[in-house]
Amino acid sequence: MTELDDIVPEQSTKPYDMHRVIGVTLDADSFFEVQAEYAQNLIVGFGRLDGHVVGVVANQPNVLAGTLDIDASTKGARFVRTCDAFNIPLITFVDVPGFLPGIEQEYRGIIRHGSKLLFAFAEATVPKLTVITRKAYGGAYVVMCSKHIGADFNFAWPAAEIAVMGPDAAVGLVFRRDLAAHADPAARRQELVKEYEDLFASPYQAASRGYIDDVIEPRTTRRRLVDALDLARSKRVATPRRKHGNIPL
Repeated sequence: MTELDDIVPEQSTKPYDMHRVIGVTLDADSFFEVQAEYAQNLIVGFGRLDGHVVGVVANQPNVLAGTLDIDASTKGARFVRTCDAFNIPLITFVDVPGFLPGIEQEYRGIIRHGSKLLFAFAEATVPKLTVITRKAYGGAYVVMCSKHIGADFNFAWPAAEIAVMGPDAAVGLVFRRDLAAHADPAARRQELVKEYEDLFASPYQAASRGYIDDVIEPRTTRRRLVDALDLARSKRVATPRRKHGNIPL
């Protein structure tokens, strides 16, 4: 399991293969990916954890940096609702810098399609476990089965960044005038980025506010998920007496 300690690169813009994280965490050779050739920036599939069937939803940093676009959102929403229909617990691995920007995505309705994934996770009553491996930014973080929409257990690795946006972009936006007036803008930017990371993006800050349950070492991920699933398997949710919710179609 120590392999997980070295999977995520130190450089936050460098990609890695989320399949490796899934393969090491689940039971050996148990992962069966669904729709592998479609919307490859989001991985979905079935596997086993400690012998129990689980559904896996994971951002793929190797494709489009793991951003959520329209196709990935729809793919994920359908898979989540399938798991919920057949009472299959969900495990979500998060490394998402946001929704894919661009006029084409806006014209096609990225907000409406992205909300399908949010709705699916929020409405699902099966056990929901989430692990933030690196980036968890903005609305896309909320959509990826965050504590805010009902995750039962939400863990983060020590290098995780949980914030409205990335430190560098946030500093450039909020402190634009300060940087322009400074004698050494590069040094000042580096100082402000470090301050932003410590004060706002740190997983320990998120834990102190109850947004995640614990900051865990990557090597302990499988054990912590096994324990969490054991607790959550007896989960029972009393839902309103209605036929169904109003999914954004």
